Amino acid sequence: MKTEVFSSSTSRQYLHSAFDYVSKPTMDSKLYSGFLLAIEIIILVVRIFITIFESIYRLCVPDEEKPVNNEIVLITGTGHGMGRELALQYAELGATVVCVDINKESNDETVKLVNDIGKKKAHSYQCDVSNEQQVKVLVDKVKQEVGVVSILVNNAGIMPCHRFFTYTEAEIQKLFGINVFAHIWLLQNILPDMIEKNHGHIITLSSMAGVIGVENLAPYCATKFAVRGMIESLHEEIRTRTKGTNIKFTLIYPYMVDTGLCQKPVIRFPSILSMVKPKEAARQIIQASRRNILEHSIPSTLLGTNNFFRLLPHKAGLLLKDFLGSTLDEHDK
Repeated sequence: MKTEVFSSSTSRQYLHSAFDYVSKPTMDSKLYSGFLLAIEIIILVVRIFITIFESIYRLCVPDEEKPVNNEIVLITGTGHGMGRELALQYAELGATVVCVDINKESNDETVKLVNDIGKKKAHSYQCDVSNEQQVKVLVDKVKQEVGVVSILVNNAGIMPCHRFFTYTEAEIQKLFGINVFAHIWLLQNILPDMIEKNHGHIITLSSMAGVIGVENLAPYCATKFAVRGMIESLHEEIRTRTKGTNIKFTLIYPYMVDTGLCQKPVIRFPSILSMVKPKEAARQIIQASRRNILEHSIPSTLLGTNNFFRLLPHKAGLLLKDFLGSTLDEHDK
């Protein structure tokens, strides 16, 4: 179901044309402008309700998942965990996978597993994605040896977990280098080709810790809030400046994923909020992006629950957090 509605600018032009016959010298200019504004507001409200009904419909009848068999997918942090699972599942779908990790040995293991699937050859590249120059060299090399990247999955990340005043300067610098700056360097080097071809998809791993503050994770939360804000801004920039764009964005907010980053989880109701397996997280990430979903939490109910409680007094949200009792105890990595 796809509904076409006048854009705001089109509506405005239509209204002015429709009322050209009015003798403006005989009509109060403020009244005339107010009348046009009222009509625009009515059209805006109608469009909003249409999008709400369309969203409800899509909850019941999701979009079909677009094919990825002709895509070149660059994934960071493929040496283990979600990155490895993403590489394997994209390969199963027939995509050409470019695996990027700072650890060459574990990354080569991932590439071997992907190549064993036998659909398309995977490619291994060692890179410190927090280093701008290394990223530039990486992207140029991938372009020459594999082709232009059409799907970028910014997955690499680290998560030290302890009290705010115990973080060192070096630790915070590294945290922002991998969790934030790496996204910027990759986007600056890959996105221009997507724009030129008017084809591409940016998948960004934020976190529920990029939506809700979590104890012992203040700098980590800052990085995940940062990439969330950056992608929202970049999406708006592409949307408004590139008419008819086919560049898609998907922001992912995982809960605790069992990759080794969450070393000391505290979960009061594990039957409701258990740690997510990397395989399931990767499946949901790929599915959300293939349906062009802009924001998706894992589990999917968390984002909607958070948005609802944000409408209530702040203390109501704190009461829910205290009741659920999900947090992380201090650890080093």
